[in-house]
Amino acid sequence: MRPFAYAAPATLEEAVRALSEAGPGARVLAGGTTLYDLMKLDIETPPIVVDVRALRELAGVDTTGQRELSFGAGALMADVAADPVLVTEYPALAESLAKAASQQLRNMATVGGNLLQRTRCAYFRGGLAFPCNKREPGSGCAAIGGLDRGHALLGGSDACIATYPGDWAVALIAFDAVLDVAGPRGERTLALADLHVEPGDTPDREHTLDWDEIVTRIRVPVTPAGRGSTYHKVRDRESYAFALTSAAAAVSLDPGGTVGECRIAVGGVATRPWRCRAAEQELTGAVLDEQSLRRAGEAAFEGARPGRDNAFRIELGIRTVAEALRIAGERAVR
Repeated sequence: MRPFAYAAPATLEEAVRALSEAGPGARVLAGGTTLYDLMKLDIETPPIVVDVRALRELAGVDTTGQRELSFGAGALMADVAADPVLVTEYPALAESLAKAASQQLRNMATVGGNLLQRTRCAYFRGGLAFPCNKREPGSGCAAIGGLDRGHALLGGSDACIATYPGDWAVALIAFDAVLDVAGPRGERTLALADLHVEPGDTPDREHTLDWDEIVTRIRVPVTPAGRGSTYHKVRDRESYAFALTSAAAAVSLDPGGTVGECRIAVGGVATRPWRCRAAEQELTGAVLDEQSLRRAGEAAFEGARPGRDNAFRIELGIRTVAEALRIAGERAVR
């Protein structure tokens, strides 16, 4: 790890000023569970880290609102996962946090920092032994034509097929979450769906935040579909592993038993959190039976582009979506 300076501002205003004065290489330190790893691998080499863990402006959580749920970006994953309102009224949100990483990491990692974690692609993290356009633009992508079992089926490009690794963002995007952001030019709000970007020709650009901006809050609109929801995660190990496929699903049922509101997003299979609008349309107005669940799963993976080793995850993903919707439907009638 290279030497770096350290700043611990007392207020959000001071944190923004520290970032702005330090320049584009500075990095925000929240839980540190990703940043430290990348610094040890010499992938992130910030001249200064700005520690925001003590900022009260980032700490609040309120799940009692009539119109929205609010999560300070500095709230810990473990604390939010255990929130009693989320557990009963929005289980998809609680489960996406509870099924992420290990308990030790969840005790340290923040819900804001979790959104900005970088890929677990082995080529990206493997150092100069492998070409990686995300790490060194223009060097190539070793995953394309290489060992790609865990790489993206959706949203990839000729420059990069690295998978977005997170769970929380997948559930949030299904619920139309928005982010509040602070920077030297003031505060702004953006949809979570507009945060992450597909690699295209610039895979080193992963999100739309400016380098001197800090995520301050995550807000989720209240919806009756929250109770009928789940986050279903399939992985090689039952815990401590990233998703081979995952699905956040939420439904509400009309009096006749047909699907009224439907929300679907998939994770572990795309270059960014992936909302499945076509699958939602396929299921809306339908009865939740084996055939409709299968059709929704197939719609979610329409356009998937398999590589050498990961084609099996298309069928696995279809079944993951179908199973998530089945669980959501059962919860919706409780």
